[in-house]
This record gives sequence, C-alpha cells and structure tokens, in this order.
Amino acid sequence: MEFLEELLGHGMWIAIAVAILVFLLIFFRFVPVGLWISAWSSGAKVGIFSLVGMRLRRVTPSRIVLPLIKLTKANIPIPIAQLEAHHLAGGRVDAVVNALIAAHRANLELPFERAAAIDLAGRDVFEAVRMSVNPKVIETPMISAMAINGIEIKAVARVTVRTNIQRLVGGAGEATIIARVGEGIVTTVGSAATHREVLENPDKISKTVLAKGLDAGTAYEILSIDIADVDVGRNIGASLQIEQAEADKKIAEAKAEERRALAVAEEQEMRARVQEMRAKVVESEAEVPLALSEALRSGNMGYMDFINLENRKADTKMRENIGGMQIDVSATPVKK
Repeated sequence: MEFLEELLGHGMWIAIAVAILVFLLIFFRFVPVGLWISAWSSGAKVGIFSLVGMRLRRVTPSRIVLPLIKLTKANIPIPIAQLEAHHLAGGRVDAVVNALIAAHRANLELPFERAAAIDLAGRDVFEAVRMSVNPKVIETPMISAMAINGIEIKAVARVTVRTNIQRLVGGAGEATIIARVGEGIVTTVGSAATHREVLENPDKISKTVLAKGLDAGTAYEILSIDIADVDVGRNIGASLQIEQAEADKKIAEAKAEERRALAVAEEQEMRARVQEMRAKVVESEAEVPLALSEALRSGNMGYMDFINLENRKADTKMRENIGGMQIDVSATPVKK
C-alpha cells in the first residue's frame, strides 16, 4: 500500500510537471517574451495581453513592435493600435514609420494619417519624403518644335522637382510633368520669329515654361527647368512647301490628263459621227440606181434622159480629175 501511495504521488508530480510544461509551451508560443522585454527596455509600453491579442488576430507582433520601438526612440508618439490597424488594412508599417522619422528629422509636417493614406494609395511614402528633402531631376526626351520661319528646333530639358506631400494622394505623376514641359517648349519655340532667337537665348524657354505653373494638380513642385541640349533640325517650312508643290503638280497633271481624255473622247465621238454620215451617204448613193430603174420602168424618165445624166456624170468626173492635176511649169516649153 505504501508503494502504491508513493507511486501515485510520483505520478501526480509528473502530471503537474507535464501540465506546467505544456502551459509554458503554449504561453511562449502566443507570447513573444523576448520581443516584450525588448519593447519595455526601449521604453515602448506594450502589454502582454496586447501581444496575445495580435497572435489571435493573426498579426505578426514583430511587424508592429519593432516599428513602435523606432518611433519611441525618435520621440514620435504613435499609439500601437494605429500601427496595427494600418497593418490590417494592408499597409506597410515599417515604410510609414521610416517616412515619419525622416520627415521629423527634416522638420517636415507629415501626420501619421496622411503617411498611412499615401502608403495605402500605393505610393512609396519613404521615397516621397526623401524626394522632398533631396529633389529629383527628371530628363525629358528629345522634344521637336518649329519656329515661325519653319526651322525645326530639338531640345532636351532637365526638370528639378521635389515631392509635394500635401498633393501626393490624387496628384499626377512624372509623366504629366514631362508632357506639360514638352508642351511648354513647343509653344515657346513656336512663338519665336526665327530659330536664332531660341539658340541665342535658350533660357527664355526655361523662364517662359516655368512661369506657366505646370506643377498644378501634380504630386510634385517644379523648382527649375534647365535646357540641357538645343539642336537645329530640318527646314520643315521648305519641306512643306516642296510637298505642297508636288501635290499641286500632281493635281495639275491629273487635270491635264482629264482634259486630254475628254478631248480624245470628243474626237472619237466626232469620228463616229463622220462615219455615221458617210454610211448614210453610201446608203443614199446605193438607192440612186434603184430610183433610176424605177423611173425608167414607170416612164417618168426616158432613155435619152438617162444618157444625158451619164454624160453629165462623166463630164463632172473629168473636171474633178483635171482640177486635181498639178501642172509642171518647168516642163512646159516656152515660145520665143
């Protein structure tokens, strides 16, 4: 009996030890004690139950606590609930925290709500803050414009911009800046009387384009516009005149061909009419012998009348032959 009591006593202690071990395993599984100790040692007040709640909400505690430690060391008071809410919304907590710290160091006004909105909009909020401190240079492609005298000018501009954090959400991007600067260069060059004016004063383009306020409605603020390269291109005016002359030539040739075709058609029509008249004459001449025969049979015409008609036809033919002969005067003998 004593042995059984002793055995039961040992089994109870083993069960208690196993229960304690299981509890510790579950506790350390849901509660990152090392992370909790790091937070408290750095001054970030994080409760144990907050870490347990993150586990239950399937939030990795390190993604919230480590950025909170950064904010605490930078003296930026942000509640941990806002960080967790931004993470649950699909945001990048670490990028937002880095942007807040960079803006705080650069004395830029950037509330957490605006930084979170910029991040949720799909923009790199940390890069935006860096561009606000360190402006970015955007180089436009080769822009072709034509002066009033018809000479083409090719220019490349470098646009220095910095981020306008207040307009970053909903503002236009770099493509809009490049398009507007290109439009301003085309307008400025197009208003110049000659291409020499542009080559002599390229800064005129920069000043005119910069004065147009091209950064309105964009996420950037234009600091300067510099013309990096200016070249003279084709004589577009002369090319257009040549093309116009070629077009006029083709139109004139088409009209001449139309008139020629019309004349040929009229000539063919006239020939057809002549052939038709000749056919009618031949047809009429073919009816003469029939009429003569009918007149002889009916007695309207005598035999002597027919002989006289034939004699007159012979005389007429002889006169026509004589009239068509060419007399050679040099062969005629001259009487002395």
